[in-house]
Amino acid sequence: MTITSASDSISLVPSPLPFSAELAEELLTIYGSPLYVYQAEQLQETINTITRSISYPKTRFQFASVTNGNISLLQIFHRSGWGLHANTPGDVYLGLKAGFLPEQIVYSGSNLNELEWRQLFNWGVRTFNLDSVAQLQLLGEVFKTLKPDFIPQIGFRLNYPEITGESRIGVRPSEFSDALKIAQSFGLKIGGIHFYRGTGTNATRAFTEVISSILAVGQQLPDWSYLDFGGGFGYPYRRGNIAFNWQEFGREIHQALRPLAEQIELIIEPGRAACAQSGTILAKVVSVKWQESKQIVGVDTTVANLSVPSVHGGYREIIAFSSNSKLYQTDVCGNTTYSRDYLGRNCSLPALKPGDILAILDCGAYGYAMSSHFLHRPRPAEVLVVAGKHRLIRRRENYDILMANQVF
Repeated sequence: MTITSASDSISLVPSPLPFSAELAEELLTIYGSPLYVYQAEQLQETINTITRSISYPKTRFQFASVTNGNISLLQIFHRSGWGLHANTPGDVYLGLKAGFLPEQIVYSGSNLNELEWRQLFNWGVRTFNLDSVAQLQLLGEVFKTLKPDFIPQIGFRLNYPEITGESRIGVRPSEFSDALKIAQSFGLKIGGIHFYRGTGTNATRAFTEVISSILAVGQQLPDWSYLDFGGGFGYPYRRGNIAFNWQEFGREIHQALRPLAEQIELIIEPGRAACAQSGTILAKVVSVKWQESKQIVGVDTTVANLSVPSVHGGYREIIAFSSNSKLYQTDVCGNTTYSRDYLGRNCSLPALKPGDILAILDCGAYGYAMSSHFLHRPRPAEVLVVAGKHRLIRRRENYDILMANQVF
């Protein structure tokens, strides 16, 4: 269900080009094509905007690194005073390598086995949002065996169909009573509620209209101490579409929590909302053909370097570094024979030729993080641009990667 309201803000129209044609040409000459390019200033601006939007005094911001796990980008969040929100042990591993302390990491995952719980405890992670009562039982057993020198902070990912919709993820309030008994048997307390709206929600009202209901659920826990509100904060990939209004959300959540400020900590965990706009994929045109009046452009990248449509909605804006003003209906196709290898369909682009550069915008989230070796193409390099200067932050793969870990 799509929810919109007059209070949602309209997304700002981004610059027609994320950077100059000269810089794009320089980057591809030095680092090769295709190429992921991240702009540090854009990322920092978004971080600052989100941080300033919530004035509730006991707020922690945790970047959802499932969207982008590059160490150099994680370090920008770390320097900005944010923590890390992890969905897998791999997220935790990368966060520690980026310099986050274990106590700066909030873990919200699903279906860990005993070895993985042991690993998280051994790394020193202290805050866990659990997906099921069964995971609480297993966590308690591992805690009892390992006897770490800290007491973990435990919450539940909330499964409340009236609010969250039908979902496989989370614990229902009707299960709280049994869960509290299990926690007590291990000398633990349930102190947190984690509310996850859903992937990529742009409607502000979808979050603000449920705040009071979420607080009522939290108050069912005798030791309630924190509210992890989010993620699911979206990003408007189409220019002019509804965008999440961080300022309104900040006012609403602050007002609702004001009476509880002495006891409740607020955790906010943006992912794509924080990093999507900072990333661009640069690619070169390698072939052009025409089908009647439609331009079919082949490029040297593939949908394997983008997130799957179920995550990003199947759309990224594509722009050309070209001075031609006349536009044509254009399909931008990847360099595989996969029939759905379209980077864009029915785009409005100028007449192009081999060697021209295209920019695929808003790839900072779920770009490299969801890239794959589908059809056995190595993945591109990643570059960070800071104050006009650029540096490599991940090497380009070569065909040796296809043999890694194979045994024959």
